[in-house]
Amino acid sequence: MFNIIILILLSLVSLTIGYFLRRHVAEKKIQDAETKARLILEQAKKEAQDRQREVELEAKDLLYKLRQEFEHETKDRRVELSNLERRLAQKEESIDRRLELLEKKEKEFELRQEGLKKQEELLKAKENQLHLLIAEEKDRLQKISSLTIEEAKQILLNRLNEELNNEKAILIKKQEEELRGIAEKKAKEIISLAIQRCAVEHTVESTISVVSLPNDEMKGRVIGREGRNIRALEMATGVDVIIDDTPGAVTLSSFDTIRREIARISLERLIADGRIHPGRIEEVVEKTKKQMEEWIREEGERAAFETGVNSLHPELIKLLGRLKYRTSYGQNVLQHSKEVAFLLGAMASELGLDFRLARRIGLLHDIGKALDYQMEGTHAKLGADLARKYGESTEVVNALEAHHEESTPQSIYAVLAMAADAISATRPGARRETLETYIKRLEKLEAIANLFKGVEKAFAIQAGREIRVIVQPEKISDSDAVNLARDIRKKIEEDMEYPGQIKVTVIRETRVIEYAK
Repeated sequence: MFNIIILILLSLVSLTIGYFLRRHVAEKKIQDAETKARLILEQAKKEAQDRQREVELEAKDLLYKLRQEFEHETKDRRVELSNLERRLAQKEESIDRRLELLEKKEKEFELRQEGLKKQEELLKAKENQLHLLIAEEKDRLQKISSLTIEEAKQILLNRLNEELNNEKAILIKKQEEELRGIAEKKAKEIISLAIQRCAVEHTVESTISVVSLPNDEMKGRVIGREGRNIRALEMATGVDVIIDDTPGAVTLSSFDTIRREIARISLERLIADGRIHPGRIEEVVEKTKKQMEEWIREEGERAAFETGVNSLHPELIKLLGRLKYRTSYGQNVLQHSKEVAFLLGAMASELGLDFRLARRIGLLHDIGKALDYQMEGTHAKLGADLARKYGESTEVVNALEAHHEESTPQSIYAVLAMAADAISATRPGARRETLETYIKRLEKLEAIANLFKGVEKAFAIQAGREIRVIVQPEKISDSDAVNLARDIRKKIEEDMEYPGQIKVTVIRETRVIEYAK
């Protein structure tokens, strides 16, 4: 019994001890958990503070970048405003200069009008004096002559007409000389400025192209069995392939520069590839033709961009590109067209006209030469028809049609187009001509003029663009001089070939010389 009690007591004691041990362990775990929780909270606070500092730094960086961008944009705007102010100031100065020029011209015009009024008054006074003289002459004639009144009146009227005609001729000649001097001076200034502003390169084209061969063995491959390769190339391109004794070279001949260029590029590609047979030739030529069309379009776009001409019809762009492969007396037509565009634009700017319209006319003035060997008609007429077809303005159409005097100019742009075309075509080096041919042409021009009766001397000037004929005044009258100029012009057109046009000037001069001793 005692043992049982002891066991019960021992169990109670062990239970009590276990309870207190478990409670101690639980409290310790609770304390550890609280400690961990505090550590986690502290770490979270620290991370939050770090993140807050990072966000603040990022916001500061963003604010700094935004401030830098704003300052940069503000600086650019200031530069733009300053440039705009400078351009406005330049325009104001230009307007002021033009106003001063206009005021000066108005004053000159007023002075000229005053001079004309004075001259009119002088003429009226002279007429009054003449009337008095006529009255006196009537009385005198009636007294001392046996002439009738009608006969005397006729004599006086003839004398009066002669004196008035002489006075009018002197006055008109004086005014014409003054106006001619002013016009020539202004024209020289405009042309000299235009020439100074326009300096473009020119190229010399020919009717043949030479393709180099790596060796003479390649000639046989180009010829092919029984000449089939040459025949295939000629059929595909439309050019003549000439293979002679010239070492390492094949000559391509054609008047059509585009076809000749296609043949040259195709043959070079075939030689580089090494595979030369009719099928391959046709394939390469067809591919080259497509690429040539793209190159032509790019050349037209480049010409329009260089001259500042916008909104051209795509077909006109293509035709412009074709002019790169067209020559006129050795002068590249596309280069000539760009040169005329710059000259015409410079002239228009000096005259206060629309230089953009002027450049457009200059660039398109020879557009008809892209088709003149395919269609009937002159290049000026063809160019005008093309411009009309593709929606160009009436001023452009008229200028294209009239720049070789084939129709009447209806605006100042047409007249300026004639001048710019003549300047570009006749400047030194523009057109290819040997010295011997050049001299023979001038000699023939002078010889034609000397064939006519009454011609004393004839001089070919301005590189053969003008012939001046001095006649004997006792044999050729003023009316005969008009007919002589027409006859010489017809003879030149019948017997000569020449670029552009030739001006025929007949000079009739009477000189009376006396010596005072």
